[in-house]
Amino acid sequence: MMIKQLAGLLLLLSASSAMAQQQKPPNIIFIIADDLGYGNLTSYNPTHKVPTPNIDRLAKEGTKFTRFYSGSTVCAPSRCALMTGKDMGHAYIRGNSREPIRLQDTTLATRLHNNGYATGMFGKWGLGEENTTGAPELHGFDAFYGYLNQTHAHHYYTNRLFEIQNGKTVRVELDSTQYSDELIIQKALTFIQDNKSKPFFLYLPLTIPHAELHAPPAFMQRFQNADGSSKLGPEKPFVSGAVASYHPQPQPHAAFAAMISKLDDDVARVLALVKSLGLDDNTYIFFTSDNGPHQEGGADPEFFNSNGPLRGIKRDLYEGGIRVPLLVRAPGKVPANATRNDIWAFWDVLPTLCNLTNTPSPSGINGISFTNALNGKKQAQHEHLYWQFNEKQYKEAVVQGDWKLVRLKKKGEPFVVELYNLAKDIGEQHNIASQQPEKVKELNALAAQSKTTSELKVFDWDIE
Repeated sequence: MMIKQLAGLLLLLSASSAMAQQQKPPNIIFIIADDLGYGNLTSYNPTHKVPTPNIDRLAKEGTKFTRFYSGSTVCAPSRCALMTGKDMGHAYIRGNSREPIRLQDTTLATRLHNNGYATGMFGKWGLGEENTTGAPELHGFDAFYGYLNQTHAHHYYTNRLFEIQNGKTVRVELDSTQYSDELIIQKALTFIQDNKSKPFFLYLPLTIPHAELHAPPAFMQRFQNADGSSKLGPEKPFVSGAVASYHPQPQPHAAFAAMISKLDDDVARVLALVKSLGLDDNTYIFFTSDNGPHQEGGADPEFFNSNGPLRGIKRDLYEGGIRVPLLVRAPGKVPANATRNDIWAFWDVLPTLCNLTNTPSPSGINGISFTNALNGKKQAQHEHLYWQFNEKQYKEAVVQGDWKLVRLKKKGEPFVVELYNLAKDIGEQHNIASQQPEKVKELNALAAQSKTTSELKVFDWDIE
């Protein structure tokens, strides 16, 4: 009789625990890979040279989005769009400078923090150094460990990282023989463990597989033969020279593959911990990338087919520079093994997560909530999306359904205007601007009305 009573009590306690998890506001884990291309996951590109079975689990157990766009085609502005809900016609940061965001720039983390969430960021911030208006503790984060700027984040074996201690971001000295991604993922796992009993927002902007191309020996060995040669064939060593911020890499293909494999293992560890803590049924896990694939430091997007069927890479406003993977998993909430082609972007993440967590969303943003899409329901779409990028030359793009306008301008030269129908030409190979003058006129007008003058002067010449 006692055994039956004990079994009944345990069953009751288990049911009570499950009910408590369901009643608690959902946890959010938002993972961003750095410079991971649309074709660098086997869930998007089954023939990719590096299997990603753990990241692919998010697709099998959740929903894969095929038309999700990054905030920009490089790091800092893309993260600004994510954090502030503003597109590249309105965001404060629109280029890859080290300008900090301002105190008045309300972030997603601030919103969730003010709604009772524990907030932690582990990886690369890119929106402000310590002792500036962009320091992480000033924008809603209780915990932070990692890199403050994108240049420092090029180095995986570094003598320093930064951490919030006693409410302030400070420098932390390191043994430079330690691989920084491993230190970062360990801190993230500890944050989950420490906050398992309360709602938490884990922002995990990992630094891999961005150059420089280096991975721990155990991961390099996965792609090396017994004699140490690369399993991926003859290598063209990268020699540090013109790009002094990257160290030499004798086997760039093997190193890039090892970094993708490490990223996949990192996601597996997050999934395993969430499950072991009984948080599976009340945790949304998002996985994406900050922009398209890079070719610095010996990286070879053509060899790995990193952009899949898309044209362009990082720093382009063609699809390969801004269309990125998005996988979302939340058992019982997000449909499993589903694929959707809703058109949305980084600036939609803030209102979407606010909606999921019953958090007030700020006014004056460009994003809209895509909660219906996550729940498998019919989703209202943007009339159009807009990007602008001002590095070396002026570039802008407008997406309206299947139509895509790209405008390019160099100093002293007229605008080059290109028009593509993405439904028929996903690789943007056939410029049909001359055949569709009315559509060009319409999208040009949308571009003109979608931007404000940047407060940070980028050019010394007038682009209009």
